[in-house]
Amino acid sequence: MKAALLPDRGVVKVAGDDARTFLHGLLSADILKLEPGAARFSALLSPQGKIIADFIVAEAPAHEGSGFFVDISRALAKPLVDKLNLYKLRSRVIAEDLSDILGVLAAWAGNSVTAFGLTYADPRLPALGLRVMMPPHRAAEAAASLGAALVDASEYDTHRIALGIPRGGIDFSYGDAFPHETDMDQLGGVDFAKGCYVGQEVVSRMEHRGIARTRAVSVRYDGVAPTAGVAVMAGERQIGTMGSAAAGRGLALLRLDRVADALSRGEELLAGGVPIRPVKPDWARFAFPDGSKAAE
Repeated sequence: MKAALLPDRGVVKVAGDDARTFLHGLLSADILKLEPGAARFSALLSPQGKIIADFIVAEAPAHEGSGFFVDISRALAKPLVDKLNLYKLRSRVIAEDLSDILGVLAAWAGNSVTAFGLTYADPRLPALGLRVMMPPHRAAEAAASLGAALVDASEYDTHRIALGIPRGGIDFSYGDAFPHETDMDQLGGVDFAKGCYVGQEVVSRMEHRGIARTRAVSVRYDGVAPTAGVAVMAGERQIGTMGSAAAGRGLALLRLDRVADALSRGEELLAGGVPIRPVKPDWARFAFPDGSKAAE
């Protein structure tokens, strides 16, 4: 088993008598059904349905103080607190940024469990393993309690990329992407059966009309990794943007209709001059362009 402290992750705590219903009314996931020790992948959206922040929400058991703990990009922790405070009005809710005292450890490639810190399975995909919230200086202890080797965060990133899991800020831009475009609908981040939440009307319309033309897609390449942010081209036409890459695998935000057209014409897809090949992860349920291969 491997474990890595993720320095780019922060923690926000949301507590109070109204915390559950408050979060449920705002976020894309069903928080009413969330139970202590479990977690939900979710997002706060703009009224236009675009992602302001995506994160994992875990509920702490009573013996750990209860409340909801949000595993989020550290750069977005304070903005999320500010946004929640803007929305809370008279709700009995306290939101606070705990990123200076709590960090997030990811552990994968094994089946160990631990009572160390607030521990929860990554709700996006079983292969992502579990996560532990604890003071960063205790990362080695947390890894040891799992019987895991403590490795650099870059190894976790390579694992994430190989699985085809997008990361905000590099595989898509916050404030400019819909949940469907970042595969949140495929990874349990959107509950289409729950009631209203901010941005729900737009997201529901995209789901029922099947109009998500752009997706974060797994790709393969040989040799030097393409640079994140470069245009993906098919001939003279831009069909997307390259995201993160490592060890021959990457992610790219692609217009699927344009990919299909390019593949049907036998055109090569190039990211900054590097040939890339779309592959479909096992977990993906959306229609994939003809001519691409399933992930090996």
